Parts: sequence; structure tokens; C-alpha cells
Amino acid sequence: MDQVDFAKQAGLVPAVIQDHASGEVLMLGYMNQESLTLTLTSGDVTFYSRSRSKLWRKGETSGHVLRAKSISLDCDRDTLLIKAEALGPTCHTGSVSCFSENAASTFATLPKLWTKIVERAAAADTTSSYTATLLAAGIQRQAQKVGEEGVEVALAAVAADDQALLGESADLLYHLLVLLRGRGLSLDQVCRVLDERAR
Repeated sequence: MDQVDFAKQAGLVPAVIQDHASGEVLMLGYMNQESLTLTLTSGDVTFYSRSRSKLWRKGETSGHVLRAKSISLDCDRDTLLIKAEALGPTCHTGSVSCFSENAASTFATLPKLWTKIVERAAAADTTSSYTATLLAAGIQRQAQKVGEEGVEVALAAVAADDQALLGESADLLYHLLVLLRGRGLSLDQVCRVLDERAR
């Protein structure tokens, strides 16, 4: 990142933050040389706050950090595109994105669900969370649920019951994500496999 042109805008460059899995644009921030260096070395996206005139690590108070996955520079060398994993809502309003929810990709739902599963896993509250209970039950129970939901998807398809097929498909996707979490894998890893196969 030695080629970034910080001189054009008084030492700052805009940084577009994009969800690495869904492609949804999450926010726009500004970086100086120091914040970019910190982002590269720590892995956590760090901005320069123009209003407070200081560095600002996204999520330093809320815990909703952005983990940088890749950083690209545009052709004019004065704008950054950072693909990141959002650990919680990106916007201060509690929304996934700082931009209109209407502009969000349909596929942003899966990363949102994944974030919720990760949060429930961390809380480990088996008294009120089905997700936490299922994770605590172990991999065999998680695998059993994926198998059951897969069969129910197939049966709904054969029965030509579209409403049931949609509902069972949602159940299958949810239980599959829980199983991935139980195995210590991630939605991002599955997306990378899909990207490789699509080439």
C-alpha cells in the first residue's frame, strides 16, 4: 500500500467498506497513513475521525469491529476498497449497513444470520437460546438436525408444496450454519469454495 496518494485530500483517503461475503456496502470512512498501517498490522479496520481529529478503531466501544480481509486501491490511487468481516451491526443505528436497507443485497441475510449465530455462541445462554443449546449439544446433534431438515426439504419439493419448501429451506440453511460453527468453520470459507468453483 505504498502507492496510496494521500496528498490529494490533505492526507486522507476515503475507504469504502464492503462485506466480504455478501458484497454489501457497509459504510464509508476516511483513513490517513497511520490508520491504514494500523489496519494492515492489526487486521481491525481503523479510521481517522475528521470530527475528532484522531484515530478511531471501528467497534472500539461497541465491540462491533470490522476484520479486514482484503484491501484494494482504485486506479487513481486515492480511494480504498476494504472487504471485511463485520462482527455485529456496522451502523451506529444498529443496522447492518450505513446505507439504505432497501439497497441491501438479498444475500446479505446469510451474513446477518451468521453474525447472530456467532453472538449466541459467545453468550452461551442455553436457557433462552436455541442456537446456544444446539451448539452445546455437540456435533452429532447438529449433524442430525441438518440431516432431518435436508429430508424435509426434499419431501416438500416432491410434494410440490412451495411454502413448505421455502420454510424448510430456511431451516436447513440455519442448521447448516450452526453445524459449521460447531465444527469451527465459517460462512466465509464456504463462500470461498463457491467462488473457486464458479471460475
